[in-house]
Amino acid sequence: MTGEIFTCGQQEPIPVSARGKHLVVDIHCHLGIPAADALVQAKYPGPPPGINDFTSPKTSEVNRAQFAAMGRTLNTIDTRLADMDRLGIDVQALSPSPGQYFYFTDADTGRAAARAVNDGMAEAVAQHPDRFVGMGTVPLQDPRLAVEELHRCVKDLDLRGVEISSNVNGVDLHAPEFRPFWAAAEELGVLVFLHPLGFTHAQRMSEYYFNNLIGNPLESTLAVGHLIFGGVLDAYPGLRICVAHGGGYIPGYWGRMDHGWRARADCSEHCQHEPSSYLRKLWFDTLVFDKDQLESLVRTHGADRLCLGSDYPFDMAEPDPVGFHDALDEDVRAKILGLNAASLLGLKVS
Repeated sequence: MTGEIFTCGQQEPIPVSARGKHLVVDIHCHLGIPAADALVQAKYPGPPPGINDFTSPKTSEVNRAQFAAMGRTLNTIDTRLADMDRLGIDVQALSPSPGQYFYFTDADTGRAAARAVNDGMAEAVAQHPDRFVGMGTVPLQDPRLAVEELHRCVKDLDLRGVEISSNVNGVDLHAPEFRPFWAAAEELGVLVFLHPLGFTHAQRMSEYYFNNLIGNPLESTLAVGHLIFGGVLDAYPGLRICVAHGGGYIPGYWGRMDHGWRARADCSEHCQHEPSSYLRKLWFDTLVFDKDQLESLVRTHGADRLCLGSDYPFDMAEPDPVGFHDALDEDVRAKILGLNAASLLGLKVS
């Protein structure tokens, strides 16, 4: 492993070190940028629209307690290195807190907020460039501005990816207006980390945190389905997309999609090949919490397209992200623990 160099589009490799037997890269962990919240709150005070529409009073109470307890951990890097060392993580790929997409704002505010997030990410990475690599955000409510900010993320800030939601104000990601974004992401060779923020039509999911437990994987499933059936992955075959939460439910039930594609003209109109074939062109994190499900992902999806993800520092995080992979074969573990993410993010292992 020593001396291996992995490419990330047009960017120079970042040197990192493995502290144990294998390089360990956490591709799914979040950093909040308070300056961006302050900017948006000045124009849009109060909670974002829709965020509490499908949240029971009990869930709201638990959420408030969680954010109060983890505020410093989420919004700073003060305690991260100690936590990373305790968990056996060599490198965190920092992505924005999902509440900081800010797609609901006007375009100018969205651009300013995205710039604040991305500047904050770059500043955090600069403090410990051997332990952190950054992913940014773009104002997808205005795809032209999103493309501009994507270029700034890559060329000016050296961020190695952008995190996007599974829809933009209810518009799905295969919509024609987003094609310039996908084209730019493919051209730059930059990672797109797809991370949902609850389900958009969750009238029956308000209790028991179902809008996260069921809604997040369901949103990922819909988003991936639209990218496949809507022809995005045909139009831009070089895209590097990693889907959070094990890819949602789609890896466990792709046979139904394949059958529909074979049986129905409305399922194959924009999709050139069997839907399952596109799944192997995507990357998934391994945040599935169950080792049988992990082994199923390895068996059906392949070890080359899986990356360790923890969801640090939220309560839905995997508590032992390295140990969760212990039952896998050694070469498979090495890929999933860090080598696959290193390739996506452009890390040079020293």
